[in-house]
Amino acid sequence: MQRYGLVLGIKPEHVAEYERLHAAVWPEVLATIHDCNIRNYSIFRYERLLFAYFEYVGDDYVADMAKMAADPKTREWWSVCMPLQQPVPEATGEEWWKPIPEVFHTD
Repeated sequence: MQRYGLVLGIKPEHVAEYERLHAAVWPEVLATIHDCNIRNYSIFRYERLLFAYFEYVGDDYVADMAKMAADPKTREWWSVCMPLQQPVPEATGEEWWKPIPEVFHTD
């Protein structure tokens, strides 16, 4: 199992809409997340910063993320959510959510 932490900005005028959408994530999107070996997935918000945490339990992260990106319902979900978001300044041109390093963990 590999833990992931990522950050992303949220446009201040869209905070309420983003939280409304995530209070009722589409079942097909949740199924794809599970099918792509992601578990224990949470998104937290602090002011205009979103922090995502999840655990990856598969053995080919790149292939599973490609599978997720190819799913039509997930792509539709992203098309609804992405206009509400904005990458953090440190994100590269290829990143949307910016991966961040884990600096501490205990079980």
